[in-house]
Amino acid sequence: MSTDRIVVEQGLEARFAAIAEPVIEQIGYRLVRVRISGLNGTTVQFMAERPDGSMSVEDCEAVSRALSPVLDVEDPLDRPYHLEVSSPGIDRPLVRRGDFEAWTGHLMKLEADRLVGGRKRFRGKVVAVDAEGIRLARDAAAPGEDVEVAIPFEAIADARLILTDDLIDAALKADKAARKARGEPEDEGAGAPGGH
Repeated sequence: MSTDRIVVEQGLEARFAAIAEPVIEQIGYRLVRVRISGLNGTTVQFMAERPDGSMSVEDCEAVSRALSPVLDVEDPLDRPYHLEVSSPGIDRPLVRRGDFEAWTGHLMKLEADRLVGGRKRFRGKVVAVDAEGIRLARDAAAPGEDVEVAIPFEAIADARLILTDDLIDAALKADKAARKARGEPEDEGAGAPGGH
């Protein structure tokens, strides 16, 4: 299974991603996405995770320490900015094929960069993933629309999980399993993963 991101940034965010992704991967993490906002001046947010999908405050600090000197040298923005590193959180963006596979059956919203089945915005649950894309069961198909729609990966501009009780339960179980696999105590960092 490929671990390459299929949902990627454009423009200046893509420049930051191109600089950051190899640095983040070199220290054992994966880039999820880059967002630039105008809050409190300019903020460049890097969302990252371990390969198992977890991300602690200490992990965020490690990624920040690795990125800072590289961004200082590359200087991709012509004005001062704040560097922010965070976890994807429970209602995470889905950017890799493996994300869609891992969260199959959970409610999500998706925006396409072109019309797919007559629309660009979808809300529903992934019911299947293959090499070309996903099959989404819509939770509110309009009269005359098919309940299921095939969406190719290359048409996905943005996809994000929607916070539900089932998603919270699944995320907590995944976080607990990841900590156990790393040999960490079960109560360390207890609580909902994400949001750093």
